[in-house]
Amino acid sequence: MTVYFIGAGPGDPDLITVRGRDLIARCPVCLYAGSLVPAAVVAGAPAGARVVDTAPLALEDIVEEIEAASRADHDVARVHSGDPSIYGATAEQFAELRARGIPYEIVPGVPAFAAAAARLGVELTVPGLAQTVILSRLQGRASAMPPSETLEAVAASRGTLVLHLAARQLPRIVEELGPLYGFDCPIAVVVRATWPDELILRGTLSDIVAIAAPHNVERTALIMIGRALAPDDGSRSALYGAEHDRHLKPAKY
Repeated sequence: MTVYFIGAGPGDPDLITVRGRDLIARCPVCLYAGSLVPAAVVAGAPAGARVVDTAPLALEDIVEEIEAASRADHDVARVHSGDPSIYGATAEQFAELRARGIPYEIVPGVPAFAAAAARLGVELTVPGLAQTVILSRLQGRASAMPPSETLEAVAASRGTLVLHLAARQLPRIVEELGPLYGFDCPIAVVVRATWPDELILRGTLSDIVAIAAPHNVERTALIMIGRALAPDDGSRSALYGAEHDRHLKPAKY
């Protein structure tokens, strides 16, 4: 018996991995975070499978479901949004399973920031503009931030910054990052990337608050800040340059 922590991707049911979909189709127990994972993602569970939306459950309730499956020797598809390695509240589940000797495996998924970049039509690492992507969040009601991970500290490199769980704090983000990135720096708010009701708002640090205000965005959004979101200087990688010599492509000039 194994518990498979499956990254369901950002929302579009087609963006789950083949492995993830195959596991859901064969596991007799499926636990999914229904607040962020569409029911269509787990619709392929086998006939008669126990399918439970864990959104209203506490950790203890989820572990109890897993323990019951373990006693029955039933594999479990534990389906999380995006990728289980980031902001999935998975570490606490892993710890509980290790303490009980219940084996688990992690199946990666498409993270929300990658889906948002795809929907924006951008590369987050543009030569000369940004070669670092920072994934972070702001202090909220659910979990405290480590004292050293202030917004100013994590953004100090001026790389492409991706903020999760921060939609309600857009004015604060502008106030703190404007002096660091420049108020003309591009910013995008991507709400429910790849879902049918997806919303994309683009602007600069100087005008994004006014652009976002009519939409009352409060949750399930990514905020992305950085010059790579709107490159305008013709920057290009040396990787495909005609003068660049690499193993599979000798230099032409």
